[in-house]
Amino acid sequence: MLQFYQINNRCFENVYFYHLLYEVVRQIMYVVVSVFLFSCGNKKADRIKKTEGKPKLSIVKQHGTYEKVNAIFEKEVSNWQELNTVHSFIQKFDKVSPNEALSNALELRDLVAILKDSVTPNIFDIPSFQARVNVLHNETLRLADLTRIPAITSEDINLQVDKTIAAFSSVNSKINTILSKKRFEDAVDVKINYIGIDPTKMDSVSKKTISFKKKDELVKKK
Repeated sequence: MLQFYQINNRCFENVYFYHLLYEVVRQIMYVVVSVFLFSCGNKKADRIKKTEGKPKLSIVKQHGTYEKVNAIFEKEVSNWQELNTVHSFIQKFDKVSPNEALSNALELRDLVAILKDSVTPNIFDIPSFQARVNVLHNETLRLADLTRIPAITSEDINLQVDKTIAAFSSVNSKINTILSKKRFEDAVDVKINYIGIDPTKMDSVSKKTISFKKKDELVKKK
């Protein structure tokens, strides 16, 4: 009888031990699974945040068109290498993502700086033209500065690209205006000697009056 009770006690102890071991293992598994799920959840959240922030800087935007040098005037600036280089490079910004714009910003800044310091053709060596080149240079400097701002937004980058393109358009617009004026003046061929007037003594109003007819003919030919 005593032996029977001893066997039962050992069996009970074994059952209790295995039950306790099971509970310990279950608790450990619960903790491990909880930590694993929590870790996966954080990684997924980080991936979501990254995918939410990254596309905006990678979305390609079509920026506004800019005025180009008129085809009839291209020959006049064909030898101005610095201007032509900037024109070729800035085309990269026509359709570009914010990330791509920033990757090209430093080179554009340097090219415009070279243009600013280059030997300007005499016809463009006037304050009003130089002022527009200076504005373009300042806009490229601001665009380049954005590369050093970690939390810069795609909206800020796109806006500065638009301003830079607009400044370059303004430079081309001034070129067209200057060359249009020169073309008109070269086209005026009035033989003022026939009317007995000394051209050196004519004021600007008189010259404009005499050349009005020629200007009208020139406009019609365009």
